Amino acid sequence: MKAGLEYALTKLHQGENKVAEHLQVMLARHPSDHEVHHVAIDLLRWSRENVRQLADAAAGYDVQLSAEAGQPSAEEALARAATVEEVTPLTLLDDVRTLYLLAAETSLDWEMLAQHAQAAREADLLQLSKKRHPQTQRQMKWANTMLKVRSPQTLASMD
Repeated sequence: MKAGLEYALTKLHQGENKVAEHLQVMLARHPSDHEVHHVAIDLLRWSRENVRQLADAAAGYDVQLSAEAGQPSAEEALARAATVEEVTPLTLLDDVRTLYLLAAETSLDWEMLAQHAQAAREADLLQLSKKRHPQTQRQMKWANTMLKVRSPQTLASMD
């Protein structure tokens, strides 16, 4: 097992898990926002599938990664429960901003894996990156669009 490949797979797996965990938090905090609720479910499904496929691919390189994604720790679940009651208009902006940043970091990790796969002539990993990286990019795009649409009204209402 090459240390560089293990690093790339592990960082990407961690990134996809963070995105999935954050999407679960968003679902808990914003249950009455229909757009957030329905889109977040789809985005969460993509991250879970990315984690599962990464774990499957990593096993072929003797890297053990969990195929389960987005299971918040006990501390996160407690924090989520505590903050559900404290949702303000800015909470959604903060959550969407955080999602964008997490997805951007994960997108970089997909790019790093693709570049390594191409250099090492690992066709299966390159194919996985080409297939799954676009979902992460769509998560970024949705978060960016949500910020553009929601931030003017939310921020103006604070003035």
